[in-house]
Amino acid sequence: MSEQRIVVVGAGLAGAHVVQGLRAEGFTGPITMLGQEPELPYDRTKLSKEYLQGRLDRAGILLHDESWYAENGVGLRLGVVAASIDRVARTLRLADGEELAYDRLVLATGADSRRIPFPGADLPGVMTLRDLRESDALKELFAGGGHLGVIGAGWIGLEVAAAARQAGMTVTVVAPNEQPLDNILGPRIGAYFADLHVRNGIDLRMGVGAKGILERDGCAGGIVTDHGDIATDAVLVAVGAVPRVALAQQAGLEVHNGVLTDERMVTADPAILAVGDIANAYNTLLGERLRREHWDNALRQGALAARTILGLDGAYDWQPYFYTDQFDLGMEYVGNNLATDEPVVRGALESGEFIVFWQRDGVVTAAMNVNIWDVNDTLRTIVGQAVPAERLTDPAVDLSALAAG
Repeated sequence: MSEQRIVVVGAGLAGAHVVQGLRAEGFTGPITMLGQEPELPYDRTKLSKEYLQGRLDRAGILLHDESWYAENGVGLRLGVVAASIDRVARTLRLADGEELAYDRLVLATGADSRRIPFPGADLPGVMTLRDLRESDALKELFAGGGHLGVIGAGWIGLEVAAAARQAGMTVTVVAPNEQPLDNILGPRIGAYFADLHVRNGIDLRMGVGAKGILERDGCAGGIVTDHGDIATDAVLVAVGAVPRVALAQQAGLEVHNGVLTDERMVTADPAILAVGDIANAYNTLLGERLRREHWDNALRQGALAARTILGLDGAYDWQPYFYTDQFDLGMEYVGNNLATDEPVVRGALESGEFIVFWQRDGVVTAAMNVNIWDVNDTLRTIVGQAVPAERLTDPAVDLSALAAG
């Protein structure tokens, strides 16, 4: 298998873990890894957390230093764009016309920030957060102070709002839903996040729809909403992400909310795999397709793709996991609940240290630990079990005992 030529398109977490996994499993053949950004591969998830908050510098978010790629025989090429795939010839054409031959091609192209096509969206001062350059721009903004408007109350919007507020900025968040994150966590836990941000000085305006960007001196000067105008010094648009599937579409691969893959990350073309944010992969544990834009998924899918290429065992058989840091809240989540699932709280929300279980028909569909550490692995074993709510909430029942139902 070592004579295979492996090309990985994308130098983020998922792509890097394909490469790392191949070498860890003993693959000695040629590997080329292509990155569109000029930066060494880095941990994108830290851009809205530790890096934006100033707790990590650039070196601290790198996945490997530059010497690692040379020492491991990885042909890392940065600042290059993949333009098209010839599946018959098994070649990848770059934007400059160069062609790279492959035996197995891995697409790890990630996602772009979702844009809102409303008036003023292209004004200077309208910001998004998806790459290192954009995180640096936000850090520069924070240093100057002023008023930041945030459109969207999802994970990125809330994390940036918290970082901006902690840096001393005035922050206003607008979103059309009833509570932050209620489409994921439901209204009760969403309300907890709302209270967290309000207590820390965020002007949180839920049930407010953004209609455009105010212009002031040729730049973004605020947000036009269906409840009136809000004057700000800059605006962050954080309304989700769109998978980068243009290359897969050009190649004629199956695309629907991402690139469709089987449980081993293989697309409709057995020579091409897809991992990370773009992969809409079949999860054997849950019996359905999932596309998740999370740190844990990128790591695990990258490693799984490496094993698939080498003919080793493995499948997409784990529960989704993510984490967040906002103000004094640190949280880990594992599972795949619906917003309509019933939340059951172990501990007291007002204490700031608690665990939430979501249930559907008596079965635990997800769990979240807030400021309680070293329990997430145990929570993972409870997800999927039928456990009475009174046992979930009883502090006298050890968490490890709940996995038995």
